[in-house]
Amino acid sequence: MGPGGADELRAAEAVPLPFVRVAPKLFLGSARAAGATEQLTHEGVTLCVNVSRQQPGPRAPGVAELRVPVFDDPAEDLLAHLEPTCAAMEAAVRAGGACLVYCKNGRSRSAAVCTAYLMRHRGLSLELAFQVVKGARPVAEPNPGFWSQLQKYEQILQAKARMPREPTDPSSGVPRPQ
Repeated sequence: MGPGGADELRAAEAVPLPFVRVAPKLFLGSARAAGATEQLTHEGVTLCVNVSRQQPGPRAPGVAELRVPVFDDPAEDLLAHLEPTCAAMEAAVRAGGACLVYCKNGRSRSAAVCTAYLMRHRGLSLELAFQVVKGARPVAEPNPGFWSQLQKYEQILQAKARMPREPTDPSSGVPRPQ
């Protein structure tokens, strides 16, 4: 290493990546992530979920933005946004892309949305989903209001799972008349 090489290496290690992989095709980060054009392209990100009212959108070509306009305030209604947001995220993944979820600091709002996605589309419990998120991004910590909304979302998902499904016509997937 040349002069200052070790110092430069330590400085590079001290600057966290703009976003981290939470699961295959799912990334979590801070608002800086929207400007990480090279990393977005490299990871195949096609959808950025911007969980804020004020942070800038992505600047990478071909990357769509879904804005979830909430502040990091326990009184905000994040629950109302979870189902459509998770559906859009899953659509991006099924279309062959990847999804980045971010907010200002990548701690509360975006961590809550990633947790909800893992619950909804990967079948994880709230506890396990959050462990996955926290393992990928140790600063993750949804505020108390978002945490209680995640608990409610888990109850909603569990109730849906218990609902009997209508019999379907196997050839079309359309419900059969009773």
